[in-house]
Amino acid sequence: MKIVRTDAELHLPTLDDLLIDEGHELILLPDGIAEDDLIRVCHDADILMMCYTPITRRVIEAAPRLRGIVKYGVGIDAIDIPAAKKNGVIVVNVPEYAENTVAEGAFTLMLALLRKLPALTAAMRTDGWTWPEPRWLGRDLSGLTVGLVGLGRIGHSMARMCGRGFGANVIAHDPHQPDSTFQAAGAERVALGDLLKRADVVSLHTVLTEETRHLIGANELALMRSDAILVNVSRGPLIDESALISALDEGWIAGAGLDVFEREPLSRDHPLQNRDNVILLPHLTFWTHQAMARLEEDTLARLRELIENRPVTIRSKDPRLQGQKGASYS
Repeated sequence: MKIVRTDAELHLPTLDDLLIDEGHELILLPDGIAEDDLIRVCHDADILMMCYTPITRRVIEAAPRLRGIVKYGVGIDAIDIPAAKKNGVIVVNVPEYAENTVAEGAFTLMLALLRKLPALTAAMRTDGWTWPEPRWLGRDLSGLTVGLVGLGRIGHSMARMCGRGFGANVIAHDPHQPDSTFQAAGAERVALGDLLKRADVVSLHTVLTEETRHLIGANELALMRSDAILVNVSRGPLIDESALISALDEGWIAGAGLDVFEREPLSRDHPLQNRDNVILLPHLTFWTHQAMARLEEDTLARLRELIENRPVTIRSKDPRLQGQKGASYS
């Protein structure tokens, strides 16, 4: 089969080698490929694998042989799913490979900001040493209130680490989860406004949809406490970045830890760069040896189902992936 994989900068050596060894034609395309160029390559493709590259209606309609689109990752906001369903193309993601891994990344950002590590590291780099002063006083996580926006797999892992692991009070907002999910996570269910007002840490773990785009804007940031921090390892457009920059400039919040941005890659002169109360990561909280091994294994399993014309296993609970012909739900 002809299999096209976009975003080749994300190395999947085991998966790529296996597909080639099995005799498939594997085409690797770079991140940022133009839509017209993608269409030219995919016109006779059987399977399309993607991570970040937008898969538009035009791409899908120009590929009449396409059986499936495999997102090797979690978020599916870059795929035109209605167009895929209309054209009989199954869309599947890999939702379970990094639920603990990404939560650990969010947890790391949170602790680093609570202990003012960016500013302390900058002071050590400049001065070589610094002494205990009021400006360096950090905060223990134990006893603080952590507010989770989204209580899916990653949010649930974050709740466990903060609450059972470190003794924080966990509150959460997720209109799509039943009360039993909150109980299992040890999280108090609250409205978004209440969460923003009460939390010492606000951590985002929700999917990106038109309803959640700019979920955190100027009005929401104004509700947060001046000593609170904001963490986002989910999707960049959940936050209105211009509003966040204003909030940081004006001291509405104490800091931010971000792994994702409205536009990636982030430019070197972006206004979020070079702040002592901000940690920026290049969308890599998922990037560990163990997580990538799981990603390759799960992605290969979905590919084999498509290649062998078997029902494709959908493990995501995202309603956008429900109701697909030729899919098996677990």
